[in-house]
Amino acid sequence: MKTLKQVVGIDVGSKELVVCFGKIFSNLDKKLCQYGNFRNSDKGLIKLYEWVQTHTCEDSPLHFVMEATGVYHEKLAYFLESKGCNISIVLPNKISNYFRTLEIKTITDSTCSEAITLFGLERNLELWRKPDPTYKRLKQLTRERDQLVQERTAVKNQLHAEQAEAEPNENSIGRIKERIAVLQRQEKEIMTELKLIVKESSLLKKQTDNLTTIPGIGLLTAVTVLAETNGFEMIRNKKQLVSYGHKA
Repeated sequence: MKTLKQVVGIDVGSKELVVCFGKIFSNLDKKLCQYGNFRNSDKGLIKLYEWVQTHTCEDSPLHFVMEATGVYHEKLAYFLESKGCNISIVLPNKISNYFRTLEIKTITDSTCSEAITLFGLERNLELWRKPDPTYKRLKQLTRERDQLVQERTAVKNQLHAEQAEAEPNENSIGRIKERIAVLQRQEKEIMTELKLIVKESSLLKKQTDNLTTIPGIGLLTAVTVLAETNGFEMIRNKKQLVSYGHKA
């Protein structure tokens, strides 16, 4: 029986990669053939790639499929891209919705990798391409800013609690205010860097100018959407764009 397609479905965690290797044949039967666990590290990625090669048929296409899991999938995606592999990165909600259609009652890392593999075997997925370095830099900065804002909110809450005590510790209040000042300064530095990146790129300048003509869209939201979508490359419809805009 001829193998039409081979898929390596990978459930990506911060420390571990849970892998399922599957095939679909000319009669459209699907088979989950091999399972593996690898560390999400440089050595682990090499071992995963070598493991896949031992199970691959050379006469049919091979496809790696994974969920977009924060930043934890990026090292794997970049590594596979350097090897010239076909890669697809799928939004988690798509895998979750597909999982519900399967006769799998228990959700584990292993069953998730199975679902990802079956999804890849059944679907004609778009190939992932390495992000433009400029958009990647924007993503790093906008995400760093988000973390700073969250941290500053937590510290401000701490300040409020300290000031509300019956006998506040003035030294503690002083240190908390210093931390808030540092976080505010760092946020300003990030915004300055973001503006400089936009200013130095005529394409980015044009894109942000167009986006900021939309009511309620400022520069920060505009660059966040561009960063997260790789310059709209990942956007296929209006619903997706609106979704990214709300997240930003």
